[in-house]
Amino acid sequence: MKTNRQNLTVLTACSSWFATHSTRLLALVLVWMLALAPVVYAADLSNANWPKNNGSNGEAIFEQYCVGCHVNGGNIIRRGKNLKLKALRRYGRDTPEAIADLVKNGKNNMSAYGDRLSDEDIADVTAYVLDRAAENWR
Repeated sequence: MKTNRQNLTVLTACSSWFATHSTRLLALVLVWMLALAPVVYAADLSNANWPKNNGSNGEAIFEQYCVGCHVNGGNIIRRGKNLKLKALRRYGRDTPEAIADLVKNGKNNMSAYGDRLSDEDIADVTAYVLDRAAENWR
């Protein structure tokens, strides 16, 4: 049977090892997670149900109506409710229908644009937002 002194020695050795190696272990885990992130999300980014971005019209509408609050897909009013893919999924706004509804009817701090934009314009800006989110707004 080990004495208290022996137990303390073992505990001290374990604590010392962890203190020495914890930074390396954390770095290894982070590198592993970053390396796998593109693989994990690759299938989700090619959603066949998303409308195709027709280019300039969706971007022009976004620049005119949305960029004031959503620069680079962010949100200057509520940081967590941005247009990044992770946030769109978290809040159930990762479908064309959900984004179009939000653009048309607004919600909380976001204005409604249904009276200013046609259904085609809303579809175009929706496609633009989903395309940019899939590319992480780069």
